[in-house]
Amino acid sequence: MPISSGTRLGPYEVVAPLGAGGMGEVWRGRDTRLDRSVAIKILPASFASNAQRKIRFEREARAISQLNHPNICTLYDVGDSYLVMELLEGESLADRLVKGPLPLEQVLRYGTQIADALDKAHRQGIIHRDLKPGNIMLTKSGAKLLDFGLAKDSVGAGVLAGSAASEGPTATLQKPLTEEGTIVGTFQYMAPEQLEGLPADARTDIFGFGAVLYEMATAHRAFEGKTKTSLIAAIVSSEPAPMSKLQPLTPPALEHVVRKCLAKDPDDR
Repeated sequence: MPISSGTRLGPYEVVAPLGAGGMGEVWRGRDTRLDRSVAIKILPASFASNAQRKIRFEREARAISQLNHPNICTLYDVGDSYLVMELLEGESLADRLVKGPLPLEQVLRYGTQIADALDKAHRQGIIHRDLKPGNIMLTKSGAKLLDFGLAKDSVGAGVLAGSAASEGPTATLQKPLTEEGTIVGTFQYMAPEQLEGLPADARTDIFGFGAVLYEMATAHRAFEGKTKTSLIAAIVSSEPAPMSKLQPLTPPALEHVVRKCLAKDPDDR
């Protein structure tokens, strides 16, 4: 069904488009029961017809529904191929970085909030897998981590299909959607092990967090390349330029933390 302003999805009325990403279109909506503004993320028709993509979309709902944290976008409801989420007012970190580096106070404040949100997710066995400035919103109440579309449950051998999560230990387990050797994520912020197609864990998110911190403080990406091949080579084998070279007032302690996060070996993070 084509979506446009005025479309009804159960009790939700679609109001206006907000944007689109790899895992769906996002619309401003209104909960007609509570007269509350919401964000509605809709799985495109081309995705809905793809079983694997639809399962990934449904997995996003399961991942977010487990997370209750002031710095994680709140999931309100799940419908047939759509999610209803907290409507965030503000700008993405990616948009903010176009204007230049953030003041140190903001780097530390937002960085602490993002780290706390990731810690909450990791303690519940949820790995984000695609941490980047475009998945972080800066609001009046602070940083908000969103889009767990590539999130992967780190507990167990696979992903529960459909509504099997409520069916007890006899539920059928499917193979993990991200098979060994498959790269899923955004290149500039991916850890070396992700680029090699190895399983991701909490340390993978720590690498992405380090890359985001580096960019917040310097407005430069930690790793760059003119081609995907040179970018991958930089992530796997090169060290980023010292933050203090780009921002002379960078505290040594912050640079140490970022270097630790960006260690090539996950065991060193």
